[in-house]
Parts: sequence; structure tokens; C-alpha cells
Amino acid sequence: MPNIRDFTTALRQRPGVDAVLVLGKDGLLIEGFAAPGLDNEDLAARVPALVSEAESLGRSTIQGPLNTAILEHQKGYAIVAALADDTLLLILLRPSADLGGLLFDVRRYRGNIAALI
Repeated sequence: MPNIRDFTTALRQRPGVDAVLVLGKDGLLIEGFAAPGLDNEDLAARVPALVSEAESLGRSTIQGPLNTAILEHQKGYAIVAALADDTLLLILLRPSADLGGLLFDVRRYRGNIAALI
């Protein structure tokens, strides 16, 4: 049976993926990989503040809890997805990555991914 490391390994092998982290909503790293020059622990620690604000926006706009957030930066993308009540997924991508395909897979297999944790 696959485990969370198998999942992160498969994602990080996709072209254009610079980081794949599974973390708690408290910012503690569960499993992850980041390209050279990126710090897994530092990245994981920054995600909860972003998610907290997205959750606040969801409450104030009556949109509900966060499922997926997509950030576009000058040199790439960040995808943050809620896997379970207390677990998040962060994926950093270069502009050349297949953003649409990756989003489709994360949304489609969210439940399966969460079951690995």
C-alpha cells in the first residue's frame, strides 16, 4: 500500500515541481521535499498564516472552509490544499509546470491523499 512519502515522491518527479510539503495546520512538517536553496521547515512555518487568512475570507464571504488556494508569483505558483481538518499540502511550481493537470489531480485525489496520512 502506498504511503505519504510515495505520494510526495511521485509529485516531486513531475516537471516543474520545486517543492512538495505535507504539513500540519500548525506549520510542523510531516513529509516533504524542496529543491536546493529552499528550506522545508521555513516553508512549512509560513503556510499557516496564509491559510488562516484564507479561512477568514471564506467565513466573511460565506464561501466556507478553504479547499485549495493558488498563488501566482512572478517566478511560479504555490498551491495550498487542505487534505484533512489539520493537514495541508504545499506545492511550489515553476511557470513551465502543468498547473492545470496538477490542480486536477490534487482535487480529484484529495481524499485518497488524506487517507495516506
